[in-house]
Amino acid sequence: MDLRVNDPVRIGTERLPGGRLLGWAEWGPKDGVPVLLSPGAATSRHLGFGTHALDRLGVRLISVDRPGLGASSPLPGRTFGDFADDVRAFAALRGLGRPPMVGNSQGAPFALACAAAGAVGALAVVSGADEVAEPRFAEALPEDLRGLVELAVSDPAAAEKIFAGFTPQAMWDMVMSGSPDRDLAVYRQPAFAAAYRRALDEAFAQGADGYARDTVLAMGHWGIALSDIAVPVDLWYGEQDTGHSPDHGEGLAARIPGAVRHLVPDAGGSLLWTHAEQVLGALLKHVPAP
Repeated sequence: MDLRVNDPVRIGTERLPGGRLLGWAEWGPKDGVPVLLSPGAATSRHLGFGTHALDRLGVRLISVDRPGLGASSPLPGRTFGDFADDVRAFAALRGLGRPPMVGNSQGAPFALACAAAGAVGALAVVSGADEVAEPRFAEALPEDLRGLVELAVSDPAAAEKIFAGFTPQAMWDMVMSGSPDRDLAVYRQPAFAAAYRRALDEAFAQGADGYARDTVLAMGHWGIALSDIAVPVDLWYGEQDTGHSPDHGEGLAARIPGAVRHLVPDAGGSLLWTHAEQVLGALLKHVPAP
């Protein structure tokens, strides 16, 4: 298993209609199949995955910063639909068509919004945050998390103020204290830890408002028309993942027409990096031949 996390080979910003900037980073061949990445919580465009295999797979991985994180301009009060609009505009500006997308962790609902809006042609949700505001999850959540979810639903502005107090170090500490040993073995590798911490630092470069808005949206009721998704969707969860979905995406998959759920034995929440080639290989099967 190769867990190298290489620096991007190309990096920049794109000016969207209306003037905001969207930060992006790329790995792999310029003429490869474009695959967008909606990164996890509080991380920036700098944290890629599967970078050792992209040339061989013919994949051009493009990670994008959500508004207010990394190099992307803030958009106060933004919605999931706003992100789907940004992705559609970005793809048009870069000539990407309707590319496939990977949504990791807290980036998953944003990616699902892109699929529901038809902005992407296929989707892989990897260790995806679930819609924990659903009543069926109330008893499955730890008490402290349940309280935050209830606040995000009842008073999003108050919840946003709480999350706006987070820092890169606080995020690192939370992940390190809440992850199983299988994931810590990945996160604590020096090269991965350096790349992860750099992505955290960059994500908070404009402050914590971008992360706060992301988190309130992810913890609240999504309002995403999952039943309208008409593109192929694969959901990937590790059996030892203790943090992303109380039922490892079973209920989420049932709400998406034709979705295929993969439950990977002996894997945790770090699935995006430990099983990168498997995820990308399955996603590429949904890409029409040129």
